[in-house]
Amino acid sequence: MSNKLEGSTDQERFSSLCQKTHKEQVVWFLNAYWAEHQNDASKLWDWCHKAVELDLQNHENGNGLDELNAHRLLEHFDETMTVREMRESLRSTGAISASARPKVDPITHVLVFKYKADWKELINRTQGDNREEMEEAQRMLDSVVAAFKEAEARAQEARQREAEAREAEAPFKAAQEEVEAALAEVHREEAEYNGKIDDCKARSESGGVVSRNKAKNELAQLLAEDPLPLRKAKITLEAAQKRAEKARAPFEAKTKAAVEARTAADAAAQEAADQVAAAEAYLDEVRSRPGQPYGSLWWIDRELHEQKKYLPESKGGIRR
Repeated sequence: MSNKLEGSTDQERFSSLCQKTHKEQVVWFLNAYWAEHQNDASKLWDWCHKAVELDLQNHENGNGLDELNAHRLLEHFDETMTVREMRESLRSTGAISASARPKVDPITHVLVFKYKADWKELINRTQGDNREEMEEAQRMLDSVVAAFKEAEARAQEARQREAEAREAEAPFKAAQEEVEAALAEVHREEAEYNGKIDDCKARSESGGVVSRNKAKNELAQLLAEDPLPLRKAKITLEAAQKRAEKARAPFEAKTKAAVEARTAADAAAQEAADQVAAAEAYLDEVRSRPGQPYGSLWWIDRELHEQKKYLPESKGGIRR
């Protein structure tokens, strides 16, 4: 944000200030009156964001509100003044001409009226003499915002991949349970089959000749092939194993994709956290130097604070 206003007269420069965005106007006011109104910085933050919310057409790029929404802004913060009273007050001081009929009311008008500020003083008070440092701070903030957008996009992708993995897990888990049930049935049939073999072997080695021969014949029949229940159980197991194997591939692929997406999301979140830390350190360094626009520094610091709400607490985030 430029620290100089266009215009050859105070009124032209005041008009130039009112053409800046909602945020730029509030930050200008904070820079100019930091010593007097720094304790109201959070309140002005709220005013600015409410103005952006009410600016239905231009949002954060707008510079003023129509009369209806200007009234809504004042009412939201329980201000007793009216838009007409505000305009009359500004006309009486020469901030706007007597014949002016503003189509929109910039937040600068509200602040000048609310704080009984001298509008000529407002446009001429210093905005700091470290333009390059503030541009660097803004660049770092923009980089932080971009990093958070990337982190959120990665996190969204990770959530999507994890949902897909959970969806693929259900049929794989069901198939695995089917395999376990079929295997248990095979074991039961094998145990019963082996029990009959052991019984035949024992009877073939004791008792009379007729009973031993009968037992030997039964044993031979048992050993010739698996009984039907056991064969059926093995076929069922084989079919279940094939279904499980078919379900395994998509489950493992989606699980791998989910793990990779989560790893990328964590890395993006860490990158955002690192950029926040670097920006905060830079602001601390700049703040320690003389001649700083403390309103701008406070605002950037608050924006960094707001961005930290989107970080996991494990990475230095704060609760929303």
